[in-house]
Amino acid sequence: MNLYELKILADEIRELILNTVSKTGGHLAPSLGTVELTLALYSVFDLSIDKVVWDVGHQSYAHKILTGRRDKFHTLRQRGGISGFPRRIESRFDQFGVGHASTSISAALGILTAEEIQGGFGKVIAVIGDGALTGGESFEALNHAGQLKKKLIVVLNDNKMSIAKNVGALSEYLSEIRLAPQYRRVKKEFEELMRNLPIPDIGDKILRAAQSVRYGVKSAIVPDTIFEALGFVYLGPIDGHDINAMKDIFSRVSVIDEPVLIHVYTTKGKGYEPAETSPEKFHGVGKFNVSTGEVIKKVAPPTYTEIFSKAIVDCAKFNDKIVAVTAAMPSGTGLKNFALKFPRRFFDVGIAEEHAVTFAAGMAANGLRPVVAIYSTFIQRAYDQILHDVCLQNLPVTFCLDRAGLVGEDGATHHGVFDIAFLRTIPNINILVPKDENELRQMFFAAVEKNLPVAIRYPRGSGYGVKVFEVTENLDWGKAEYILQSARADVAIFAVGTMVQPAVEAAKLLSAKNFSVNVINARFVKPLDVETLRREAESVGLLVTCEEGALNGGFGAAVAEFLADENISVPLLRFGIADKFVEHGTRAELLEQCGLTAENFYKKIFQRLENLN
Repeated sequence: MNLYELKILADEIRELILNTVSKTGGHLAPSLGTVELTLALYSVFDLSIDKVVWDVGHQSYAHKILTGRRDKFHTLRQRGGISGFPRRIESRFDQFGVGHASTSISAALGILTAEEIQGGFGKVIAVIGDGALTGGESFEALNHAGQLKKKLIVVLNDNKMSIAKNVGALSEYLSEIRLAPQYRRVKKEFEELMRNLPIPDIGDKILRAAQSVRYGVKSAIVPDTIFEALGFVYLGPIDGHDINAMKDIFSRVSVIDEPVLIHVYTTKGKGYEPAETSPEKFHGVGKFNVSTGEVIKKVAPPTYTEIFSKAIVDCAKFNDKIVAVTAAMPSGTGLKNFALKFPRRFFDVGIAEEHAVTFAAGMAANGLRPVVAIYSTFIQRAYDQILHDVCLQNLPVTFCLDRAGLVGEDGATHHGVFDIAFLRTIPNINILVPKDENELRQMFFAAVEKNLPVAIRYPRGSGYGVKVFEVTENLDWGKAEYILQSARADVAIFAVGTMVQPAVEAAKLLSAKNFSVNVINARFVKPLDVETLRREAESVGLLVTCEEGALNGGFGAAVAEFLADENISVPLLRFGIADKFVEHGTRAELLEQCGLTAENFYKKIFQRLENLN
């Protein structure tokens, strides 16, 4: 296509993204910002041999549309439809599955290395956003790529970094010099000549002196970049909405036989004024009205995030040792209000979960009470730091894990179903799971007073609308709570978190069949209330566990281990998420798919009781 046609196509793609995401929800602003960048890339590189790796996938909607999925794009993030992120099983053009940030450079370097070892000749391009570049893995990969000197191409999509101030004629001129074949050739010949001088060491000394002069002169004109220090040829910044300029740069980088980083700057939400004005609001958005930009919200009780947001602010008013840490998610985790009220006690470390946890551990070691608020799926990235830096030293860090359980349309990369399983094995950790929004508040107040590592996991979305008590109640640490109790029960259901309510509903259905059921809100996965568990196990005919998390290593596994260790023989039925990754769909659809409903609890428990009798 010529430039005129490409601009028309950009408008058509942007319109399709906008109209689709307004109905399905999704990552709107990032994908609107990369339409021209994607067109420029795919106009120059040959996707039959060249490979493009997208970081996170927030920016990949234009990529999906251009690689054979235009007609399916209306199914975006719907059950059975296309994913919101690149997935290898979805398209041969999705070179690497993503969903968590900062992986593209590492993956692209691995793909390029495999290409070379196997005799391939295709180019490999990693596209990474400035936000993802705050993740440590990005710099580990840049460092390694610079060391290997492979012809990796990294495109940095910058929509807010201060480095974009270097835009102007000078930076474009320097890019032109770096791209000129004669510059690369003379530079290489000069280096070879110096190293081959007959006088020992003199060549290396001249080279070092020349480099010092070069860096000194250039630094006097424009600050050197960290990318060049890491071994990359740096080109840019370039206007990421100027297709012609980007095509020119992309078509000429093949002359460079070293790692190259091309810096483009874009506008998040480009072409849709509400998203350009409020890119954070439209980063990941639900259904919205295209004409007004208003998000379509159902009238619902406060979300768990909102309950946590108020709880930490209320608690911090009376406890000046409380500090809050998040990893690039101040709004998503509910810490924005805390940041406004206590700016000196709030820390957003960027996409750097490992650092967030050890940073919090350092503050805890010196007398503060850090609260680390990170989505369940992302805390997986800091497992070693939780184990080694927090729990091994038994430091009082409170982890507030939002989006625990099935999160819905974002799918397998974002479901927070593994936290119980991987945290439960760590000594000293306490794991709490509230049954409703009031219990979340009470758990939070109790946790920050404990001189222990504590993790509180809670789901995405609204609570039940129960009354939330402002005054702190006494939470009996490590003790379960009876919701339904009878003198002689046939069944005891131990449930945690979101599964308590459906367990109660299942118990009522069973009572209509003349079965008496005790329902226990376990609350504490660790420490387990073994006293209550033993009492119920020794008195009922069937023990049941319910959790919105992985069965392998989860709450039910903890109960099974206790029964085995104590040689208590009682039939055990466990409900949870099987040993497989759960795809995208609405939360209600996924709960049904995983059998985590009152109706399924009732049917399976009734069937087991019938078999036992």
